Amino acid sequence: MSRRAPHRHTAVLGLLVAVAVGCSSGSGVTTEQADPPAQDAADATADPPEEQGSIHWEPLDDRLATAVLEVPVDYDDPDGPTFELFLVRRRANDPDERIGSLLINPGGPGAGGAEFAAGADFVLDDELLDRFDVIGWDPRGTGYSSPAIDCIDDYDAYYAGYDITPDDEAERQEIIDLARDFAQQCVEKNEEIIQHVGTNNSARDIDAIREALGEETISYFGFSYGSELGATWATMFPETVRAAVLDGAADPTVGLTEGGIQQAAGFERTLATYLATCSADPDCAFHNDGDAEGAFDELMLELDEHPIPSEEGRPEITRGVALQAVAMAMYDDSLWNQLSEALADAQEGDGAGLLELWDQYYNRRPDGTWSNFLEAFQVITCMDEAERPTVEEDDAAVERYLEVAPRFAPNTTGSYFCTFFPPAEDPRIEITGAGAGPIVVIGTTGDPATPLSSTRVMADTLEDGRLIIVTADKHTGYGENDCVDDAVHRYLIDLVPPEDELQC
Repeated sequence: MSRRAPHRHTAVLGLLVAVAVGCSSGSGVTTEQADPPAQDAADATADPPEEQGSIHWEPLDDRLATAVLEVPVDYDDPDGPTFELFLVRRRANDPDERIGSLLINPGGPGAGGAEFAAGADFVLDDELLDRFDVIGWDPRGTGYSSPAIDCIDDYDAYYAGYDITPDDEAERQEIIDLARDFAQQCVEKNEEIIQHVGTNNSARDIDAIREALGEETISYFGFSYGSELGATWATMFPETVRAAVLDGAADPTVGLTEGGIQQAAGFERTLATYLATCSADPDCAFHNDGDAEGAFDELMLELDEHPIPSEEGRPEITRGVALQAVAMAMYDDSLWNQLSEALADAQEGDGAGLLELWDQYYNRRPDGTWSNFLEAFQVITCMDEAERPTVEEDDAAVERYLEVAPRFAPNTTGSYFCTFFPPAEDPRIEITGAGAGPIVVIGTTGDPATPLSSTRVMADTLEDGRLIIVTADKHTGYGENDCVDDAVHRYLIDLVPPEDELQC
C-alpha cells in the first residue's frame, strides 16, 4: 500500500547470521516472539574480555555476544511497562587498539539491527572491525525486541490483493477498505505501544544503550532510515556524539507526501537508467531488439489488464506486484540481471521470477511466513508524522506522482498510507544536529530510494554536515570505492571529517 519504499540492504550475511540471530532469511525481524538462541559461556571458544557498563552479554562465540536491555515504553513513565531490546555485539579484532563502540542501524524503519551487527564482517571494512566493538539492536517494536509490532499475518492479501489502477468505484473502495482495516488491526493489536515506537523514542533508546555500555560519547553508522534515526539522536543528545555517519539519507524537512514524491522520482530515474542499459546490451535478457523501454511499458499495460500466474497458492502478478518487484531490483544494480530474466519470463506468461523479487522485498521466509518488517515500517513511519491526510488529500497527490514517475508510480488513487492511523502524540522532532559537531552524510548519484538531492538537504540541514557524493547506481554508498571508504574510516577512527561535497 505504500509508495515509500524501505531500505533493503543487499549484503549477503550467510550462515553467521543464522547462527547468531536464529533467522533463516530476511532482515531478522519476526512477528513471533521466539527466544533468540544463546550459548552457555562455557561453550564459547574464548573467555570474554573484561566487561564495562551494565549490560550482561551472553557469548555466542569468541567474537559475538547477545544481550537484552530493558527501556521504558514511555520515557515519561520510567517505572511503567518496558521494551526488551535485543542486542548483538561483535568484538573489535584488536582489543589493544579498540576505540569504543560503533552503533549501527540498517534502515527501514523496521529492519532489525542485531542481524546487521552479526554480519558486520560483510558490511564494514577491517579498519573499522579492528578498532570498534560493533553493536546492533532491533529497535523497539521490531525483530527479537519485545513486544514487536504485529498487525497482519498474510502479506499477500494486503500488499498484492488490489488493483493500483482501479477500473471502477468498487475496486477503488477496496483499496480504501484494505488501508482502513490494516490501520485498525495495527491499532488494536499494538494498543499499548503504538504511540511509543517512533523515531524520537528510538533515539532515546540509543542514549540508553550508550549509558548502559558505560561510554560518555559513542560513534554511530546509520544506513537509509538509519540516517534519520542517527540525525534525530544527534539533535536530541548532541553532547554524547563522538562521530556519526549517515549513509543514504532522506530529506528530513518534508512530510510523507513530499518525501514519497521525491522517492518516486528517484526510482523513476534509476528505472530509466536500467532500461537504457538493457537496451544497449544485446546480452540483457530483456533486450527486446534494443527497445527495453517499449517492451517494459507494453508488459506493464498487459499485466494491468491480464495478470499472469506466479506459483500455486500465491497471488497473480499484477502491475502493482510487478512494480514492487522492480523496486526491489532498483536498490542495487547487482540485481538488474535477475530483474531482466524475470521480466523476460513474464513476457512469456511466467511470473515466478517477479514473485521471487516481490518476496525478497517483503521479507517472505522460505517456510512461507513473513517478518514484521513492513508492518513495523508503516507503523513507525506514521507515528513520526504529525499530519493525517484525508482520502481526498491523498488522491489529490496522484497527479504529482504521475508527473514525476509515470512508469514507476502509475497509481490512479492514493495509497492511504497513514490516513486511518490515529494522530501521532510524539511526531519526530525537527532535525538540526546543533552542537553535535561534524556529521558525515553519504549520497550516491543513482540512489533510487534516497535521491542525492534529498540527501544533500540532510547535509545542509545539519549544523555541520559533510556530504560525500558517490558515483553509483545503488542505495547507499559505503563500500563502493576506496575514496568513500577511506574518508569514512579517517573520520570514524581519527575524527578527521572530509571536506564538504567530496566527490567519490
